[in-house]
Parts: sequence; C-alpha cells; structure tokens
Amino acid sequence: MTAAAAAPVKKTTPIDIRIFMVVITTAMAISFFAGVALGPSPELIPSTVTPPSSPLVEPVSQKFPQETKIHTKRRAKTKHAAEIGQTLPDLNEHHVNYQQPVLQDFGDGSGAQIIQSTGSIMDTEDEHLPAGQHLLVDLGNVEAAFLNSEKRLADAMVNTIKEAGLTLLSYHCHSLLPAGVSCVGVLLESHISFHTWPDEGVITLDLFTCGSNPLLPVVPTLERLFGIPRNKPNSSEKEEIISLWSHELRGFRSDKNLAAHKNKHLDNKSDLAQDILSPLLFGTKKQIISVESPYQRIDIWDYLPNVATPSYEDGIKHNLTEGDPRWLTKEVASWERSLYIDGIFQSSNSDAYAFHEALVQPVMFAHSNPKHVAVMGGGEGASIREILKHHSVESVTMIEMDEMLVEIVKEHLAHMSDCSDFEGVSDSCFEDEKVTLIHADAVEWFKKNQHSLKNKFDVIILDAMEPKEKESIYLDSEFIDALYNSMSDDGVFSIHVGESFGVHDPRPDMGVTAPREKFMQILEAKSETAAMMVYDDAHVGYDDPHSFLAVCKSKDCKNRWYAQPFIVDAEVAERIKPTKSGEDALQLFDGATQYAYQITSRGWETVYCRREPMPFECAYRELDVNPEIFEMNDENYEIKIDDVNGVQKKSVFAKIDIPKGSYIMPSDLAASLELHDDVIEGLDANTKMNEYGEATVIKNFLQYVEKYGSASSNEGSKHNYVEIGGSVFIRSSEDADEVNIGKWVPEHPSGKIPVWSPVYQRRALSLDLLLVATKDIKAGEEIVRASK
Repeated sequence: MTAAAAAPVKKTTPIDIRIFMVVITTAMAISFFAGVALGPSPELIPSTVTPPSSPLVEPVSQKFPQETKIHTKRRAKTKHAAEIGQTLPDLNEHHVNYQQPVLQDFGDGSGAQIIQSTGSIMDTEDEHLPAGQHLLVDLGNVEAAFLNSEKRLADAMVNTIKEAGLTLLSYHCHSLLPAGVSCVGVLLESHISFHTWPDEGVITLDLFTCGSNPLLPVVPTLERLFGIPRNKPNSSEKEEIISLWSHELRGFRSDKNLAAHKNKHLDNKSDLAQDILSPLLFGTKKQIISVESPYQRIDIWDYLPNVATPSYEDGIKHNLTEGDPRWLTKEVASWERSLYIDGIFQSSNSDAYAFHEALVQPVMFAHSNPKHVAVMGGGEGASIREILKHHSVESVTMIEMDEMLVEIVKEHLAHMSDCSDFEGVSDSCFEDEKVTLIHADAVEWFKKNQHSLKNKFDVIILDAMEPKEKESIYLDSEFIDALYNSMSDDGVFSIHVGESFGVHDPRPDMGVTAPREKFMQILEAKSETAAMMVYDDAHVGYDDPHSFLAVCKSKDCKNRWYAQPFIVDAEVAERIKPTKSGEDALQLFDGATQYAYQITSRGWETVYCRREPMPFECAYRELDVNPEIFEMNDENYEIKIDDVNGVQKKSVFAKIDIPKGSYIMPSDLAASLELHDDVIEGLDANTKMNEYGEATVIKNFLQYVEKYGSASSNEGSKHNYVEIGGSVFIRSSEDADEVNIGKWVPEHPSGKIPVWSPVYQRRALSLDLLLVATKDIKAGEEIVRASK
C-alpha cells in the first residue's frame, strides 16, 4: 500500500443555490423593517440637504436643537394649473394641428375662429420663421388684492389670450409668500408670462408670439384686464394706472420679405419703432389712429416722454411762476402728436412750423415774385399753409394721391393746415379759394400736364418723400423733365433730401445715400439747372440735422439766396401777410436763418470730395503750407512810380527771388472789402440825387470799386471783392507771356463753375482772392497779373 492510498478521503455536502438566495433575501428584509421600526425619529437626525422646491410643497419651518427658527420662502400650493387634457371650467381640452382649416377653441367656444389660407404665402409661413413679436408691459398703481389673487390673474390671462385671437395650450400660476404671483402660459404661438408685486402695485408682463398678426392691438387689452387701479392713500379715489410698454420684432427675417410685408412699419429700423414702439422707459404713449389707406399705412401717435418739461405756452396756460416745481416735471407738459407714413416720421405738432418753414420759405424768397405754386404730396397741408402767407401768391395747386390721408389729417392734425390767424386766408388752408386740391398720382400728373399748364409754376415744393429708395420716383428721368417743363423760366423747386452728411460717411454713391447721389447727379447734368444749393437745419424734428435742396432754373435766384440778412428781413416784412393775433407769421425763418443756410456744411463738402474721380476744386480745399509767403513789405517788394504823359503810374517789383507757387501778399488780399451788388447799386443811386448835389466822395469810391474790384466766381451771388492793400499797385496785362502771378485756383477745366459744388460755395473768398506766383520770379522783375 502506498502513502497516497493510505490518505483519508474528504466528504462534501451539496447546497441548493435557490434555498441560499431565499435565506439571504429574507434576512435583508427582516433587518430593514427592524431598523425602520426601532430606529430614532427623523427630526432628531440633522440634515444639510435643502428640501426640494416642488411647487406642491408647503412652506417649511425646520427646528434643530439649540438653533433659531429658520423660515424659507417657498411657492405655495396652487390649484390654478392647466394642462392639455385637464377639464378646468375655463379651459377645455383641445387639439390643434396645422392643417387648414383649423378650429381654435377658447374654453367656452365663444372665441372660436376658422383660419383660412386666403392670405399671402408670407402670412401662413410666418409661423414657421425663426422670428416673432415681443410685447413687454409694465403696469403701476395696480390694486394689491388683484395682484395677489391667482384666480383673478389667471382669468385675466385667459381672457387676454381669448381677445387677442391666440391659442392657449396650458398655463401655470404660483403664489409667493408673503405676497406676489407668477404665471406662465404656453401658447400655440409662443408664450405669455407675468410677475406681480402687490405691495408696490406693480405687474410686469411678457407676451411673445410668432406669426404675422400684430401685437400692438393687445396693449389696450392688457391695460384694461390687468390695470385694475388701486385707491389713493386714505381715499376712495382711484389712482391713475401707469403703463410702460415696448414692442419689438425678434429673431431673424429676410429684409426683402420684410420690406414687402404688410407690417413693415413695425420693423425695428423704422422711425415708428425707434421713436415710439421700442423704448420701454420712453414714457406715456397712445395710438390715435393706425389705418391702411389704398396707398400707404398711416399712423398717428400721442406721447409724453418721461423727460418732458413744460413749454412756454404750457407755463402761461397753467400760470407757472418762478420756483414752481412743475417746471421740472412732465405734470403739465403738453403731449406730442406725430404722424408716420409706412413707419417713416413725417411731422409732429411741436416741429411742424420749423420743418415746413425750412422746406418752403427759402425757395419762396429765392424767387422775386412767386405767383403760382405747386405742392407735390404734402397731405398734412402744412406746405400750403406756408405758401399762403405770401401776398404775391395767386394760386396753389396741391397734388396728393391719398385722399384718406388728407381727411385723417384734417381731423387729427388740424393745426397743420390752420390758416385762421392769417389776414385774408380761410380758417382751413385746404378751403382757401386759391387752393386747388387734386387727388392723383403726382408723377403722372406732371407728365401729363407739363405742356398744357395755363400758368407755369414759379415754385414747386416736393413734399412727398426723400430720394433714398432705389425705386425712388426722383430717379425717373421722364418725371424730372416734366418737373422742369412745368416751371417758369425763373422757377425754383425744393425737396427734403434726408439726414445730413457727416465727415465719416462713405463715398456718396455707396451705401444708403446712393439713390440721393444719383438724383443729384441727374439734376447737375440737366442744362436747365442754373444753381443747386444744399442747406441743413438741426431744428426740424429729427435727432440729427437734416438737409434740404433748392434747385433754380435761373442764376438770378443765387442773388436772392445770398442776400444779406437785412435784405431778407426787409423782404419778409414786405411780402408776408400780417396775423390777426399780432404774432410773427414766421416762427423761425428770417434773414439770419437764411444767412446760415448760405454755407453748406463741412460734411456735405467732405463727402462730395469723395466722388470718383475727385472733383477738380477739391484739391484746393486746404491751403498748401509748404510754399513760401511773400507779404507786402520793403524786404520783398519795391513800388516804382513812373510819369506817363503827366500821369503817375505805380508798379510793383520783386526785390528778391520768388519761387513758383509762392503766395503773393495774402494778408493784404484777405483784407479786401466785400460788397454786394445791392450795396453798389444803392451807392450809385445816391450819386444821382440832384437835389442834394453831386456826391463826389461816393462817386470816387465807386470808381475805385470799378477799378480794383472783381466779382465772385460764385456766379449769380452778386458778391464783389475790392482790394485795398498793396496789391492794387500790381499792373495788369493781356500779354500772357508777361503775366507771372495768378489766382491760387486755376480756371475749372470745364470752363465754368459747376452748378453744384460745396467747395466753391464754402470757400469763395480764398478761391477768388489768393494769388500765387505762376512762374519763378527773379529779383528786379515786375509783378504782373492778367487783366480782368
């Protein structure tokens, strides 16, 4: 027997795994239940875990040994929640799809409406675009009980959605402790939400929708349903609800589609949106009318900015005295009323006189005797108001296509066409016997009647629109021809051309001003255009200065345009009708105002000189500081006197070498007298007053002016410059080889001054007077200039 065979054999007992698992599971269950039954109370176990903020959890008060009582603000339980499928009394179950037609049900069915796809493709596609409308509304002085009632607030929300024609899918409201309610409603179109502060009497609402239906009509609904006024302190009298709201277009749209859309006036780029609709803290605003005429959308709004203060008239009306605190608030300030056409600002009651005086009066006075005047557009009637102030006017023809606009303005902006204060004019400018109102397309009217007019127009006021659209009527060459053909030989027209240029604006034929530049170039190219003047005004109702353009068929208008202020004031006194009240008929326009219009702004000049190719005269806007300056003194010049047939002749000779391009006697030339033709004519008339004898001194002075004076290169302005310094001794010659000095600015390559050039208009003095050496001048040579 071996050792292996002698070893003992181990015995094993088989175990059923199923029995094992049953035993283990039973033991675990017994242990768990024993621990729960016999363990410590839960409140004795400290916990740092924040309790859940479930909307259904009651306010919690936790107590710990030796710790202060902790109160946590929570949402309270709410019964005002609705989901699709729940059967609350104010919201029935409903299912909505996008197939047409769609039945939308608001609770009891009274708001049901069938939506048919009869609108434009854009109307039905708007719901699917990544864009929408956003309405923000803040209400103050609201009743506290209303603001703390879930039910009343929920009812107001449901009714708002119903009246707005929207579809409510669900809503949820929560009360806050100690006070306040928050609600959110899910709409088929997007959402509505709000939060309240009962003690402060404030509710802020937020309504967002997709689709094309405007939200502006919902503002009065929100103000009515949520603006429940509270009582004044210790009084039963109700406080006035404060309403601040903002409307925005949100998301992303195609600019092309938006431009053609029926709600394009709501575009965030429009004047209406930027001025009225968008600013939340702007102040109080109220829509007076918003209507679509056959030709355009017409909007009139009243508003009172938060920063408004009383005007001079407000102070008189309310008897405000020095130190009255109301001078510093908007309490008694007058509301502003503004007109918008297709979202574009047209005029307001406080600036109506300023704008239309700037548009009309400069060209009326640029004509010597305007009898027959036409207005293109001008539905407000303010342009004809300005025209009827003139004694000389015999007829006013107004061509306004939109008859609805005229009637709306008569009702809501009657002050624009109020002529009741002018002697010899009807109370309503529209009703005056001199006025003929034609409802027609003005462009087609001028084309049709240009050759058949009984009386050509002395002045035409283009009061329709700015030339800023690519499809502008002002780019129609046939219309421009008809316009010129409709004017008398010395006719003038004016137009508002939009915001003034700034020095940082791009080349005029690029960017947003390209249509305006094209329009001006069309006018410049016309042979009938004798002069064009651009003038700016910063007080015509816009945030930035705006520009106007006057165009003349005769150079004589420049004489009147550049008249001295006292001449213009005399014309105003002679030509403008008196008022019944004794007040000035013109509120802003006078001689000083016209004097300011005579100088085109630096921005216009800068952008004009960005034309390509750059205009010739633009190279001479700034003096070249590199050439030498040779003033009139004994070191530089010698004056020689020769006796020629008993007459002394004086000549100027160089004592030193003068390089080509050097400035000749600039200080003496800059001291030249500036005389207008009117002054010279007046002096000449005085020499012919025989009863006082011959005015020898004046006659001699006029002879001096004739000899040493020269007319301005700004043809038609009738300005003259008379040299009074050493330059008067410089001999003139017709021999070009003998001449060695000349004007700093050579003659324009075209042989004439452009009809429109802000450079020549702004810098006439330096361009006309400064002399430079046209060749190298050696010491001992005579200084000679060309004869006039």
